[in-house]
Amino acid sequence: MSKLGPILRIENVTRHFGSVAALDGVSFEIASGEIVCLVGHSGCGKSTLLRAISGVEHIDGGAVVLAGTTVSGADAFVEPENRNIGFMFQDYALFPHLTARQNIGFGLRNMNRKDVAARVDDIISRLGIEALAERYPHMLSGGEQQRIALARALAPQPRILLMDEPFSNLDRGLRDTIRRETLALLRQLGTTAIIVTHDPEEALAIGDRVVLMHKGKVIESGTGDAIYSFPQTAYAAAFFSQVNRIPARRSGDWLDSALGRFPAPCGSSGPVQLFIRPQALALTKNGTAATVRGRVLLGEIEEVTLEVTGLDEPLVMRTSAQRGLEVGQAVTIGVEPKDVLVFAADETARSTLPRGPLAAE
Repeated sequence: MSKLGPILRIENVTRHFGSVAALDGVSFEIASGEIVCLVGHSGCGKSTLLRAISGVEHIDGGAVVLAGTTVSGADAFVEPENRNIGFMFQDYALFPHLTARQNIGFGLRNMNRKDVAARVDDIISRLGIEALAERYPHMLSGGEQQRIALARALAPQPRILLMDEPFSNLDRGLRDTIRRETLALLRQLGTTAIIVTHDPEEALAIGDRVVLMHKGKVIESGTGDAIYSFPQTAYAAAFFSQVNRIPARRSGDWLDSALGRFPAPCGSSGPVQLFIRPQALALTKNGTAATVRGRVLLGEIEEVTLEVTGLDEPLVMRTSAQRGLEVGQAVTIGVEPKDVLVFAADETARSTLPRGPLAAE
């Protein structure tokens, strides 16, 4: 966090819609120039939090503090237009009757014409979109519209830029390109940004810090590396990667399972489950006996379904080593202890997510 203090503090913010807690005691801070990614399933409260920060949504409790000033709280409310917060919508919301240049300059109404023109020219130059300046939105592709929407949001030089699923309407290849360009520009300008996504891979790729939400609460927060490699909750572990769940029982300082014996974490007690990611499993000469029940080629990697005696559910292994495995083939598999995540069985029961490679929806 900056020595000057955070540019934004979210302090125990709550927001209810009837009996539903859209935001339930949400708290975190953002430093100036930091890019924070809010991630979670649809309905977890991400977009509601963006609206509360911008002032479009009133809060029921807590406070939103911007640059040391409470802009939403028990005794204070600053109107959205006076917060100097940029908001980039998922559908871009460009005005169809205005050219790209006019769209970009729309939020600069308090500046004189000469200054507006200079500001618009500067942001157009920074994004390299001179060729699009005089076109109308219906003449632009999805990627071009995204660039114009970004330029319009950045033109007023907001203290914070809020971006709600900004890349979700783009094809995958274009999405990756636009995302890289956008992040490079935000870092070049030193812009503080909060980016909402439902995509775990995207969250890990773009955020200086990732904030995982679920049912209106912050479940876990940290750098992408930390939250992926060392998740503190079973929910986070299951959200950011597909996992194999393996029951284990404690025996002294060890955990015994169908995949062998692993060191028990200090302080663990009671029934536990081991979470093992598919890429952590490997074929070994000496390991646990398994039978290949299926295999699917996924481009650079192969996904193999394995049956192991003592496990009710088959294991999923992903490998880049093309071994030419056959269905029905007997193999032996193993996993390094450092790649085993251990969680209490009662916690893992609450962390069940929709099945799929990344449980994104």
